[in-house]
Amino acid sequence: MPNFILRDDALIHLQLCPLTLTRSIADCRIGITTIKEKWESHLAISKIGISTMDYLHDLYEPLHISDDTLFIASHYLPNEQLIKEILQLKPNESLVFGEQIIASYQLAAHKIETKANLICVKHPWDLFSQNAVVLEEDFTWITKGRTSQCLDIHSKIIGDPNRLFIEEGAIVNASIFNTTTGSIYIGKEAEVMENTVIRGGFALCEHAGTKLSTKVYGATTIGPYCKIGGEVNNSILFGYSNKGHDGFLGNSVIGEWCNLGADTNNSNLKNNYSEVKSYSYAAKGEVKTGLQFCGLMMGDHSKSSINTMFNTGTVCGVSANIFHSGFPPKFIRSFSWGDQRFDFEKALEVARRMMERRGKVLTKEAISVLQHLYTQSV
Repeated sequence: MPNFILRDDALIHLQLCPLTLTRSIADCRIGITTIKEKWESHLAISKIGISTMDYLHDLYEPLHISDDTLFIASHYLPNEQLIKEILQLKPNESLVFGEQIIASYQLAAHKIETKANLICVKHPWDLFSQNAVVLEEDFTWITKGRTSQCLDIHSKIIGDPNRLFIEEGAIVNASIFNTTTGSIYIGKEAEVMENTVIRGGFALCEHAGTKLSTKVYGATTIGPYCKIGGEVNNSILFGYSNKGHDGFLGNSVIGEWCNLGADTNNSNLKNNYSEVKSYSYAAKGEVKTGLQFCGLMMGDHSKSSINTMFNTGTVCGVSANIFHSGFPPKFIRSFSWGDQRFDFEKALEVARRMMERRGKVLTKEAISVLQHLYTQSV
């Protein structure tokens, strides 16, 4: 078995900011799990190496590179055909899609064209746009040959009951699940509070929860330890983030340790129904998304005050504290404090306090990353 390493492409890593400002592409969540977790599961290995941007290296274990090291582009998602092709590669071969290298040994010279149906992420909006397909693939993979917990007698399922899977320890009370539009996965120790209505595809990951009378449209992923309330549509929360109150979140991706204040809403459709443009860190300006529906992209540790209104295609960096009358800018820089600059030590204090509530510690490695981003003013 080769030594596998997921490697970030520098341009695509930049294109995926603000979500990748604080992580490798491999740690982005789509479907039920992160990209890294998908590769580990499909390759049946406990841990895969990560090669990413220099300033992020200390977040990951040191790499051990040898002649049998096989590098895989981290923005591609695995499937059975792709795994088969990768495992058949020889040390002088690389797997490609046109001019794009998917997997390669160090000295590979001979190119082999893939026959797999590929899914990859190159922009933040690719995550929610492709979430429906990936949710179904993850659901099939994770639940194959396993038995779900029984649904409580006060809840109702519409559609195929085999497309609802409830993990051990999850709590579900008096709610409605509609699987006619996609599968629904409820993770370990997750909680679905009373009167929640969910249309698949949907994943509520471990220890995550919905508040009373939450309304969810697919394809939506709520990462570990997240809380949601109000109305959520085709969005992804990576982990440890909260949208616990009424308000609308649609066609959006929210990083970790974020909090959306009560009655925070985002627009996901322009009044003239035209294509949405969104800020690109790579282009240093707005680019066309190719989408009619596109909402909010928010980096880690950012917070919005009550009654915040985000415009269509808004991009928010890391550790921003957002409180504005009317709409905030469509591009909110990292470490913004309203219209001012957030003091770095105060930003760290906020991050520490939120993480302590979940029994987590802001590590020196994570502080170093935040210091780098603060210096760069991204």
